Amino acid sequence: MTSPEPSNIGDDLGLGLQLPGHGTVDERGRRRLHPISPLVHGASFLPFGIIILFAFGGGAFTRLGLGLVGAALLGGVILAILVAGWQYLVWRNTWYWFDEDGDFRVDSGVLTKQQRRLQLSRLQTVDVTQPLVARLFSMSEVSIEVAGTHDSRVKLRFLTLAEGRALRNAVLARAAGLRADTVEAPEAPITKVPPNELGLSLLMRTTTAMLLLLTVLIVVTSFMTGGWGSVGLALITGGLPVFLVVVEFMRYFDFTVSESPDGLRLHFGLAKRETRTVPPGRVQSIEIVEPLLWRWRSWVRVKVNIAGVGGQDSGGNKEETLLLPVATRDVAIDVIGRVLPGIDLASLDWHPAPSRARRRSPIQGSRLAVAWDDSVFATRRGLVTRRMAVIPHVRTQSVRLTQGPWERVLDLASVHVDTTPGPVHVVGLHLDAATARAVADDEVVRAAAGRRGDRSTRWAADQ
Repeated sequence: MTSPEPSNIGDDLGLGLQLPGHGTVDERGRRRLHPISPLVHGASFLPFGIIILFAFGGGAFTRLGLGLVGAALLGGVILAILVAGWQYLVWRNTWYWFDEDGDFRVDSGVLTKQQRRLQLSRLQTVDVTQPLVARLFSMSEVSIEVAGTHDSRVKLRFLTLAEGRALRNAVLARAAGLRADTVEAPEAPITKVPPNELGLSLLMRTTTAMLLLLTVLIVVTSFMTGGWGSVGLALITGGLPVFLVVVEFMRYFDFTVSESPDGLRLHFGLAKRETRTVPPGRVQSIEIVEPLLWRWRSWVRVKVNIAGVGGQDSGGNKEETLLLPVATRDVAIDVIGRVLPGIDLASLDWHPAPSRARRRSPIQGSRLAVAWDDSVFATRRGLVTRRMAVIPHVRTQSVRLTQGPWERVLDLASVHVDTTPGPVHVVGLHLDAATARAVADDEVVRAAAGRRGDRSTRWAADQ
């Protein structure tokens, strides 16, 4: 079987962009990454190499009579050069292009050759990120995600920022059923999270507030029982919530949501600047989270499930996918309406769990409920931190009915509406058993009907 010949990706980008250097495009039209990519990889490894050598090689350097700092710097540079040398081999063997079927192809591998083909009709997201060191070189990383297994993501490290954006535009255009040389879609800002609101919201989250309160109690108890000597350990323990706040603040700093014809664009990050594009119709489910201390400001957080994103990435790491880290409820409803057009959360008719459900969940029993209309299925749970999860019928992958021992005694059951892995779990807890069975059967019928009319994989083809 002969693989399709690649088309000329320079023509596909259609923005007049040419990679610098010589020999970056072969006679078949395949394109290499930017020639300085190995250097960027080496520079990115340099600080980690210095830290590792400084921490674990200090004794050896001292015995050899070498200056600790100087030797660590020299060793770090040598390791960075070795990394850059290996990455040069990776660069020499990495090619990417669009094939004749309109799919994205990547050939890579030094010792083991890999040929990847991403079916763009199943595109989920295209991200353009700029890690800190890459920003110093004006480079970017492009991540392309399609629906599939854990190995459905391709990362191209590195391209210039302009080339990365052009490639993102070409991928989105092909996925939408448009010409690849379509001019990059303009974007209009919808909302921006001020840094002071982001920082305050992180400090006021229920988990953070409880950890800080626990830290205060530990410090006071330590001082009363062991004097000042035991306070130091408590302060170190108490630094954990502060560290978590700082990490998340840096990640979602300057969070901006913009709208364009190819979907919502999310820009965020301080040290590592990320641009995430969520094509229309690709959001699988959403969850509105309302912590207790946020209610006086009418703040909420919006999480989303996107196929292949927010579950486990190819490296096995879990990633939380946010549509908004913090916003007022009105702003959140407006943004949700743009990714799930036509839904009206305010008009949902909620069906609460029976009063006996409080014997199963005494704290949140009064909040448990489910709702549905012609477009979506929704669940509600949580008392201290309120959560409302919403899934379009068309995104339902399976429906499960579960009944634990205590639920069987109380004649209760829970309905689970499954979608792609991610932070959002759509579950109607502790409903009347007969009602739960009827709700599950109804959702199966609505999901099948929705899939028959789904055209989201070619959202712009008729425009």
